[in-house]
Amino acid sequence: MRPLRPGQGTSEEYPGHVGPRLAVRFSPGLRGLSFPWVRLFSGSAALAFLVLGAASQRPAGPQFVDVTAKAGIAFKHGSGSPEKDYIFEAKGGGMGVLDYDNDGLLDLYFINGSTVEDLARGVIHPNALYHANGDGTYTDMTARAGVQGRGWGMGCAVGDYNNDGYPDIYVLGLTENVLYRNNGDGTFTDVTERAGLRDGHWSTSAAFLDYDRDGDLDVYVSHYSIPDTKLLPKRGENRYCHYRGVPVMCGPRGLPGVADSFYRNNGDGTFTDISEDAGLAMDAKYYGLGVAVGDYDNDGWTDLYVANDSCPSFLYHNEGNGKFKEVGFLAGAVLSDDGTEQAGMGVDFGDYDSDGWLDITKSNFSYDYNNLYHNEQNGTFTERSMTAGIAQITMPFVCWASKFMDYDNDGWRDIFVATGHVYPHLLANPVGGEKYYQRNLLFRNLGNGKFSEVGRESGPGLQVEKACRGAAFGDLDNDGDIDVITANLDDVPTVLRNDGGNTKNWLILRLNGVKSNRFGLGVRVKVTAGGLVQIGEASTASSIFVANDPRVHFGIGEAREADIEVNWPGDKVQTFRAVPANRILTIDQNQGLVSGDRYWEGPVIDD
Repeated sequence: MRPLRPGQGTSEEYPGHVGPRLAVRFSPGLRGLSFPWVRLFSGSAALAFLVLGAASQRPAGPQFVDVTAKAGIAFKHGSGSPEKDYIFEAKGGGMGVLDYDNDGLLDLYFINGSTVEDLARGVIHPNALYHANGDGTYTDMTARAGVQGRGWGMGCAVGDYNNDGYPDIYVLGLTENVLYRNNGDGTFTDVTERAGLRDGHWSTSAAFLDYDRDGDLDVYVSHYSIPDTKLLPKRGENRYCHYRGVPVMCGPRGLPGVADSFYRNNGDGTFTDISEDAGLAMDAKYYGLGVAVGDYDNDGWTDLYVANDSCPSFLYHNEGNGKFKEVGFLAGAVLSDDGTEQAGMGVDFGDYDSDGWLDITKSNFSYDYNNLYHNEQNGTFTERSMTAGIAQITMPFVCWASKFMDYDNDGWRDIFVATGHVYPHLLANPVGGEKYYQRNLLFRNLGNGKFSEVGRESGPGLQVEKACRGAAFGDLDNDGDIDVITANLDDVPTVLRNDGGNTKNWLILRLNGVKSNRFGLGVRVKVTAGGLVQIGEASTASSIFVANDPRVHFGIGEAREADIEVNWPGDKVQTFRAVPANRILTIDQNQGLVSGDRYWEGPVIDD
């Protein structure tokens, strides 16, 4: 366990604060509580004591640097009118991180929106695919690759649905989705109609997963509402169209929800909608946003979590017989600690306390708090964001992407949260002190069940305030630490390079399935190093609106080697001993541990 280090406690500068940056603010739920330490000092002496103490005790950690301009990323997202008359204009801002040409470098794909007028006219505001050049810069290959998109894009999912070894792209949209098959030569082909994945509903996020362990990837698609401007109420028209007394876009409450869809891969390039047969056609039609996948009960079958806006979220347990069962209420993982519905946004599975069971992080709207659901190892979860030090900090922010990541490679999963408001009138009139542009949050895992928000000390890239939406994660420069890319509403994205995260040791694993799906999505990896046991699963889905690097990253602290166990669902367990640190490794389901040319293979233990 890592003890709380001096200076790791933080005090948050809440919106509306004027004066010295150091401030103490209490959320409504904390008012009335006694904090004796507040009375120990007062006036300038107290401020000097606290500032000097923080400056002298707080160690410098990894720094996130905005390298967007240097990288040559010129894409600018657009989404409707500046006033945001309709709720779908404030959503979107998705992207994908993928190595589309298998050169070992992560490329970037950004999803664009549109306007109500251009959508009706069929005008395309193109998406953008940037190819990594290997020197920190990128080249726009959108036109050559043929992935401009169409309609009004929202989110992105990535997976190799035909198991040819090349990642394919699924674009989620306001009125239709697009499936791009990777041709393996730097180009893509639109196969939406043949595959049966047009969908036709307002789709936000999606997840590729092999729910039946047949070796190919199926896809879950979350839906939000009906984006027909002829049916949607006008700004300020009813009680669901005001925010703090100001007329705003309507919804989500009062709007019709749309059931999500689940498509089974038929193995021949086509998909079949089996939502009802799989137990995923819920009578409750909510407003779906982020989707995450993971085996939360360690039974070997991939489960699903869907973050719903202003409604209870969904936790679907995979029964292992082709069906799912919604167990969220019984599991205690879909509401706030006091049983209140929340405006769920982004979501992720991850084992933050290294007990071998996946926990859940979920982000929510402002004047509410983000969730940290701890897995109790019996099918239930306990909400621990208050005691973990997360709830109070997140209260004033509109939180979107939420992701477990070990940014400093100390072996403990931290949490990154992307933020940004939805009501542009706050730019001129910050009612209640709320800000439209907000800074992103970084919660450092202290190794004792608690987190410290360290965004303000973690580099200039985290001081920038924007209206962020999606955030994708991966090691862009292959230096062993996780970089972050945020998709920003009506703005250029932000590429945040992690400088110094690799001062501690690490391993990155690329899985190559043979009997399983090619990228090994859903495969469980256990790493033991320095007395700490960690688990991780290969996945491109989590956060919101985005697709992440499928490689599995582990920070292993001061350890110079690690034991690795790879559990291929329904097949075998591979064990590799004393693997040297600081390497990007490929583990093949049949051949074992390889890295380019095969240099070492550990024993393979069949189940």
